[in-house]
Amino acid sequence: MNRREALSRVSILLGGTIIGAEVFLSGCKTTPAKTAAFSAEDIAMLDEIGETIIPTTPDSPGAKAAQIGNFMKTIVNDCYTENQQKAFGEGIDKFKDACNAKYKKDFVSLTPAERTEFLTALDKEAKDLAKSDDYKKKKEAFDKQQDDWVKAEEAKKNFGASHLKESYPPHYFAMMKQLTLWGYFTSKPGATQALRYMETPGKFDGAYPYKKGDKAWAL
Repeated sequence: MNRREALSRVSILLGGTIIGAEVFLSGCKTTPAKTAAFSAEDIAMLDEIGETIIPTTPDSPGAKAAQIGNFMKTIVNDCYTENQQKAFGEGIDKFKDACNAKYKKDFVSLTPAERTEFLTALDKEAKDLAKSDDYKKKKEAFDKQQDDWVKAEEAKKNFGASHLKESYPPHYFAMMKQLTLWGYFTSKPGATQALRYMETPGKFDGAYPYKKGDKAWAL
């Protein structure tokens, strides 16, 4: 599978930049002062969050089959900057607090309907935040700072700086959603069962028959 093309498709689905994607594609590992801590309970919760976003159906496995919790842990630790790791880690705590405040129980204990209701509300919260003037102002200032840093590094002949340019962290649920789609559609279950997959494709056929409801092709 072409990783860059797969990530491009996910970014189109999400309508924005995927945090950590450039570092992942460049094959580099960030070197933050410390990695984010994930407990076994956190991984289990992230699995359930992913499964709620992409549930198992009669035709294809859900996000848990792609071990989405462990995928999130790997990407956050290997491809997120320290600032992004901090935002994600604090986001896990905020997620737990918000869930307990609303339902008086943790996410894993919620019914399927409650899980969907809760994540739908968080998704709206994340989108509203991205549209707020305060967020836009902070993001604009952060992006300018990063652009200035890249220009300064390139002036020193450090042309790899652009690959280490940071993206301003979005709402924590936006990151969880990004990682779920990224991990799932680049995993074996997602690429071979949720999408149509041909291990050895033939020539391009622009007139290949299509009927409504057909799965998209994996790359």
